Amino acid sequence: MRWQRGLWLFLVPSFGLMTLVLLWPLGYAAYLSTFDYYLGSREMHFVGLANYAELLGEARLWHSLWTTIVIALGSVAAEFALGFVLALALYRLTFSARVFMIFLFLPHIITPVVATLFLKWILTSNWGLLDATFLTFNLNPPDWLGDPIWAKICVILADAWIFTPFVMLVLYAALQTLDQAQIEAASIDGADGWRIVRHIILPSLVPVIVFTVSVRLMDVFRFFDTIYVLTGGGPGTATETITMYTYQLGFQLLQVGKASALGIITLIIVAAIIATFSRVLQRGYGRS
Repeated sequence: MRWQRGLWLFLVPSFGLMTLVLLWPLGYAAYLSTFDYYLGSREMHFVGLANYAELLGEARLWHSLWTTIVIALGSVAAEFALGFVLALALYRLTFSARVFMIFLFLPHIITPVVATLFLKWILTSNWGLLDATFLTFNLNPPDWLGDPIWAKICVILADAWIFTPFVMLVLYAALQTLDQAQIEAASIDGADGWRIVRHIILPSLVPVIVFTVSVRLMDVFRFFDTIYVLTGGGPGTATETITMYTYQLGFQLLQVGKASALGIITLIIVAAIIATFSRVLQRGYGRS
């Protein structure tokens, strides 16, 4: 027991670093959220939970939250579906799997801002690559980034294109750890490919799926760079996520207290969504 207590000393550097870069800023944000404070001002007025009450009463907050949920669920669902199919295809390949994996992983290697600039050039109205291709065949393309619905779809597809390789790589690595004896036994018993995937592969991958989807949900709720470059939150507020709204409050309107309160609200929402998703998925496959 004395030896085990000594091991806690090795956690001190990591805990100190975590406190410095994570816990202290989080605590300071929670502290600022209770003040009416503008960036650059010397005056700070304590308002308690007034910032939270004001935000929760704003229609713009709920609109940005709904937009964030739509984009998050759409992009994560597309990334998981495509990533799982690609990972399973690579797992089934008997040759050149690594070569295909390198090519499929290329979009994730590019910096998201640079990748989004490429996509914006492709999707720009009238003179973009996609519109030029449509017009060549006398087809009327939609306004990809100017129509609210198409703008959401483009944002979802952009995020899926950039981060599907990450999901694919994690799932492909997890597939390498499967018990081949179970799969061979199921095949001998007459189980087809779908039954093997449904009853053997997916239940075995539940911990990895929970981890991957949780990481991607957290990332998408912090979604900023791609939307900022691609649509700027527009047209209007059609693609304004809760992170974009926080940015506008803190760095354009300089309402640091209110922006900090919105950051805390976002943290609570993300934690609740991930906890619910993890519990539902584990219970569902635990019973099957």
